[in-house]
Amino acid sequence: MPIILLCILVQNSYAQDAIVEKGEVVFVSSWPNKEMMEAKKSFFKYLNDIVFGSNDLKLTKPVALLKDSISNYWILDQESKTIFDGNNKEYKSPKFIDKKKNDLASLVSITNFTDGKMLVCDSYLNKIFVVDPAKKTFYSLNDSLNLLRPTGIVYSPTSNLIWVAETGKHQILVLNTKGEISKVIGKRGNGEGEFNFPASMAIDKTGNVYVVDAMNFRVQIFNKEGEFQSMFGSNGDGTGSFASPKGIAIDSYGHIYIADALFHAVQIFNTNGDFLYAFGTQGRGEGEFWMPSGIFIDKFDHIYVADTYNSRIQEFKLKIEGKK
Repeated sequence: MPIILLCILVQNSYAQDAIVEKGEVVFVSSWPNKEMMEAKKSFFKYLNDIVFGSNDLKLTKPVALLKDSISNYWILDQESKTIFDGNNKEYKSPKFIDKKKNDLASLVSITNFTDGKMLVCDSYLNKIFVVDPAKKTFYSLNDSLNLLRPTGIVYSPTSNLIWVAETGKHQILVLNTKGEISKVIGKRGNGEGEFNFPASMAIDKTGNVYVVDAMNFRVQIFNKEGEFQSMFGSNGDGTGSFASPKGIAIDSYGHIYIADALFHAVQIFNTNGDFLYAFGTQGRGEGEFWMPSGIFIDKFDHIYVADTYNSRIQEFKLKIEGKK
């Protein structure tokens, strides 16, 4: 994939002035990589599968992901109903997440939580689960929550609160760390603070929360108190508009990244909602997508996209001239 040059408006949401710099988005790698795929096809593995039987699970329809503090991938695979844990050598389904006991019918979103834990939404079971790799436990956050199709989820370390997009009720729930309701935001509609099937969410450094208001084809922004701030976006088939907005993430410069499944691309906006840049097209090659969904950005501005129907994760790097 050739390096793509661009001129982007870097929106500094922590200062009044914006600056214009030259930058580039470059493809880094795909995951699973070729070595991992070859290892799964090795003679010894083949022999082992014959003798002991194969329980091999493959990445089939990844929809959401994150990388934890020790750089492991945690990936939700909707088709296999599996949470994968992996690195650059192998991936597996952790044994403490008992698939027989927990029929994870519709995994949709994952977020970092307190003390190295993670939160996962299952929109069919109408539950939020806690994944604790250190203690090797997997459990429901709060069984008394009466949820209807929870999809997006994000934890705010700024306020110590959990935000959940309750898609079936067209509203946002704000929960404390025990899973108890602190605040309810919104109702069905197209006005400010109203929703039509809200989905993925992201959070910035100051605690502002960005909600993909999917069937209103827009993004709404709220401050950490849950007060509406602004919104942008509309339905359309051109750059800067949305056809099927899915995952959302924020980089260290305050850029807003949105994976659009029907565009087979990722679009980048500033916090004013101005379109900056898009990368990706339909295909199976490097930097090409087939109905991407989840997106995650780490502290080094590496961009990870769940390339859902290509059954892989693609990694990119945002480079700004003069910055490492």
